[in-house]
Amino acid sequence: MERLIRTLIALAAVLASAALWWPATASAARIKEIASVQGVRSNPLVGYGIVVGLDGTGDQTTSTPFTAQSIAAMLQQMGVTVPAGASMQLKNVAAVMVTAQLPPFAQPGQTLDVNVSSLGNAKSLRGGTLIATPLKGADGQIYALAQGNLIVGGAGASAGGSKVQINHLSAGRVPEGATVERAVPTPLNQGEHIQLDLAASDYGTAREVARTINARMGEGVAQALDGRAVRVRMPASPDARVAFLADIENLPIERAAPAARVVINARTGSIVVNRAVTLAPCAVAHGNLSVTISSTPVVSQPNPLAAGETVVREKADITINQQPGSLIQMPAGTQLVDVVKALNSLGATPQDLLAILQAIKAAGALNAELEVI
Repeated sequence: MERLIRTLIALAAVLASAALWWPATASAARIKEIASVQGVRSNPLVGYGIVVGLDGTGDQTTSTPFTAQSIAAMLQQMGVTVPAGASMQLKNVAAVMVTAQLPPFAQPGQTLDVNVSSLGNAKSLRGGTLIATPLKGADGQIYALAQGNLIVGGAGASAGGSKVQINHLSAGRVPEGATVERAVPTPLNQGEHIQLDLAASDYGTAREVARTINARMGEGVAQALDGRAVRVRMPASPDARVAFLADIENLPIERAAPAARVVINARTGSIVVNRAVTLAPCAVAHGNLSVTISSTPVVSQPNPLAAGETVVREKADITINQQPGSLIQMPAGTQLVDVVKALNSLGATPQDLLAILQAIKAAGALNAELEVI
């Protein structure tokens, strides 16, 4: 408990020092860091493949019949017919899923990195080779072809019932293991305008992006459509468009101060507070209730000449301890450092702060949006 409190105090000190140099109303950024061109994005690719050459660590075909079916289909394509009803005991083969990201503007002949993950019960993919696997997009079309030797960032060994493993062995990577077979068209050279999509919805930031582009490229070039989209008029030739985007994406803008928000991760107990969060005056009573259950084995053994049996029973002791909760006055906070100091004065753990912040919000004393993820 003391170690956790010291960690919270250290974190509060770091946040407090950061609050001293954080601007009060705005922060500088480049357009490329807060916006992207609509339609210019990566596309996920996926495929089903076979990894061969494993050292006896492949799928158990009795438990994964689709691995044997895949091998039979592959051999049939190569002119080898497996007799009907034949039981193939394969130990060096594993069925895998292959995934990759097709970046924007990727052209046929270029290479991609691919991730390979075991689909069955293979013990390890280390030392395996991925057989040619077509990678398809969301439209069902083939956009790349993957093949190559796997790199698995782990190691393991087992003998005599003992097992040692380092990192993950059922997934690997093939650097530059896929070749692009088809390009994806982008709207960069289509139409007279392009649209810049902001990473977060903010009317002030959208207005500032349009103002900055118009000041640099001429009045009327950019128009803010709403809080997240800015339409930009582009030159006619592709070369001029590339130069135009290269100029505007590095323009610095002043971002408006974000809305006050507290983000809570209920699974991990993490709490993130941005600099716009403030507290109204309030009082918080905090106390801990702990329930302890201890079990002690009690052995009942009969006399030497008795015909009874030795019986082991459990004796349970239950105790409830409640620490006295004190009513703490929390002053109005105007900066992040004041909010952190007020919350840390409670001496609460992150899990306790989850309930405290929700209660403060319900009481109307937390001037922020509470988001639970």
